[in-house]
Amino acid sequence: MPASLLALLDDISSMMDDVATITKVAAMKTSGVMGDDLALNAEQASGVRVERELPVVWAVAKGSLWNKVILVPVALIISAFAPWAVMPLMMVGGLFLCFEGVEKLVHKALHANEPEAHSPIVTQPQLTEEQLLAVEQDKIKGAIRTDFVLSAEIIVIALGTMSTSPISQQVLSLSLVSVAATVFVYGLVAGIVKIDDAGLALHRRGQAIGGVLLKTAPLLMKALSVLGTAAMFTVGGGIIAHGWHAAELLIEGWAHATGPLAVVTKPVLDALLGVACGGVLVVLFTLVQKARGKDGH
Repeated sequence: MPASLLALLDDISSMMDDVATITKVAAMKTSGVMGDDLALNAEQASGVRVERELPVVWAVAKGSLWNKVILVPVALIISAFAPWAVMPLMMVGGLFLCFEGVEKLVHKALHANEPEAHSPIVTQPQLTEEQLLAVEQDKIKGAIRTDFVLSAEIIVIALGTMSTSPISQQVLSLSLVSVAATVFVYGLVAGIVKIDDAGLALHRRGQAIGGVLLKTAPLLMKALSVLGTAAMFTVGGGIIAHGWHAAELLIEGWAHATGPLAVVTKPVLDALLGVACGGVLVVLFTLVQKARGKDGH
């Protein structure tokens, strides 16, 4: 009996070592997508009322966890029974990101002089409490939708690093990566959106760093807004290129031709592909909407 127990404990210890190893590899492979996820969600969480910043981040974080609760078993099932479907589904997600990115840019261009739903809520004092909550809920839903695509990519990339491992190890490792990604991204998002509050508190105590934080916070949020939009095109375009072999070869060839600048050229070309694909989708969507409007009359 003691020998059997020791053997069982040894097996469990060995499996946990393997899980730790493949989880570490998966986390390293997905770190780039997590960075994009951070930029996107920090931008989505910005602009809400100060007292609602953390509740909004928490609501999106809970939505992200539910996304992963859905995606992890679905990814394992698809990988086991229909691996051919993984890439088409990822491409749909990539196209969705590009569509949202272009739609966002077009909306800003067409309504540059109007208050927008995505502009800071604190600059819209004319809105009622119900309208403010509606705008907030719209932000939360948009962030959770975007997180769904990025979470799917994180899970698929992580799954690709452990495809030869036993199913029990895949389940444990994917679960660990999913929880760690959520805690990492939304923990940092919560810290970023409260930088100005921390700066104000330090400034009132006479600490010079408080003034620096107060000046830096708006610049950081603007930078994250730009990075968040760019991340939509980079991630979306990268997914599309990976599933579209001819485009991937062309982009890699052009990037390789730039030599040491390839590390910058590749994401730029991915982003340009994302803008092009998103632009086509926005035009098609607009035409369909207009056609429906005509039919309605």
